[in-house]
Amino acid sequence: MNLFYIQNIGVDREAFLDEEESRHCIKVLRMQAGDNLDITDGEGFFYRAKITDPSSKKCRIWVEKKYLPFNITTPKVHIAIAPTKNISRFEWFLEKTVEIGIDEITPLCSFHSERKNIKPDRLNKIMVAAMKQSLRATLPLLHPIQEFHQFIRTAKHREKYFAYCGEGEKRLLQHACRPGTDALIMIGPEGGYTEEEAKEALQQDFRAVSLGNARLRTETAGIVACTTLRLLNEKEQYTASKI
Repeated sequence: MNLFYIQNIGVDREAFLDEEESRHCIKVLRMQAGDNLDITDGEGFFYRAKITDPSSKKCRIWVEKKYLPFNITTPKVHIAIAPTKNISRFEWFLEKTVEIGIDEITPLCSFHSERKNIKPDRLNKIMVAAMKQSLRATLPLLHPIQEFHQFIRTAKHREKYFAYCGEGEKRLLQHACRPGTDALIMIGPEGGYTEEEAKEALQQDFRAVSLGNARLRTETAGIVACTTLRLLNEKEQYTASKI
């Protein structure tokens, strides 16, 4: 299955692939008029369409039906994470967490952050490619970069965690997390959170958690957190379906 991406698509109507998607469809995959292809709108749905004009610059299609994906993931996973100094590592984090199944990402700027600017357009392209590769129908929401203190004061999630390497009481994420609920976890920069930041997070009802005994890079910690939360929720869904 080759998946293409078109925003604001509907059934029983004409639509067009953009130039990049058209070139891949016609020049790389060698698809022709009358061939079927699958589309995602990035909003949670798949569509079946037929090629009517196989132009490599603006491929025209007719959208025939809409259907739900097989890998619907609930509850939601939101990771707030400090972008890495080497942006390719942050891009790798985005790619892999989209494949695993993340719903929201907030780039976060804290005291030890080494990068305070990102390029949203480039990052969104990476996320779209990962969504299509993993056959997901939902494009995660990438928020603008936010300052740490403002973010923790406005976060409304019931389940809020931050990965912390400092002293103090903390449980492993898989033991602290309550399956079946939306969750937010913050991942700090390479220098971690300061004691003041940790205290402020606790005051805002975030819970300190550990991701294990190893010292992880920021992007690795983000992937571990995403995987842990997703597997806990999928296990809960699987168990409930067997009852």
